[in-house]
Amino acid sequence: MSLFGAASLSLGLLSKLIDKMVSFSAGVLLGTALLHLLPESLESHVDAHVITRWLLGGLLGFFLLEKLALLRHSHHHEGDGHHHEHGHDAHEAGKGGWMILVGSAIHNFADGVVIAAAFLTDPRLGVAATVSITVHEVAHKLGDFMVLLNAGFKRRKALVLTLASSLTALLGGVLGYFMLDRLQSLIPYLLALAASSFIYIAVSDLMPQMQRRTSPRDALPQILLIAVGLALVVWLNGHDHEHGHGHDRDNGGSALALSAVAASVGETSTGADAKR
Repeated sequence: MSLFGAASLSLGLLSKLIDKMVSFSAGVLLGTALLHLLPESLESHVDAHVITRWLLGGLLGFFLLEKLALLRHSHHHEGDGHHHEHGHDAHEAGKGGWMILVGSAIHNFADGVVIAAAFLTDPRLGVAATVSITVHEVAHKLGDFMVLLNAGFKRRKALVLTLASSLTALLGGVLGYFMLDRLQSLIPYLLALAASSFIYIAVSDLMPQMQRRTSPRDALPQILLIAVGLALVVWLNGHDHEHGHGHDRDNGGSALALSAVAASVGETSTGADAKR
């Protein structure tokens, strides 16, 4: 009971910090997408023009999904006055929560494929990849949970959806184990789609929220928190790639490649996806 109470208190305090996390989240989302996921896609065997088309398609796809949802909402609530405005705000927040879950599910599926590939290469590498990604995903899932709470989801529903989005890692692991050669070729495309999700949320949702705060005393903390988020992503990337080089010496070039993918796909920074 005391453990549950402490967890509830911690979640309550974290919920109050969501407003202050928007700038930090924008930094880590953009950093993860542009410094990790997209470069990893571009370094694959797939032509860069194809990857950028998938990125563009993902951005346009998220825009169209959001636009369709807004049009349906506007039609349903036409003429509702004040209640329409309140419902619109709630709908906007809920939409952002679902988009985070989509990006997280894609991300976790790729995690599962990477872990399967690591185990098939060397069991020791598989254990290292699993531990690394699991530690990173703690922050990731906490971030998802905070986003859903802020989006208006009940705590129980937010917890269930957060856990459900993690199950795609199991799916990716099982399919990766039995169909590795085929699924490995999909990883660059999945990473490009995940990157498009994070870029879209940062640019269309988080940054506009920051721009609404026009006080000079808000500007400096926003800039600093974006910089901190980007710096964290850069530091984690460098740390994980150094870890990957150690595996390369022990297990060969293929192990290094898998370690690099695991480091990129499993970055903690994606767990900071907080949206108002």
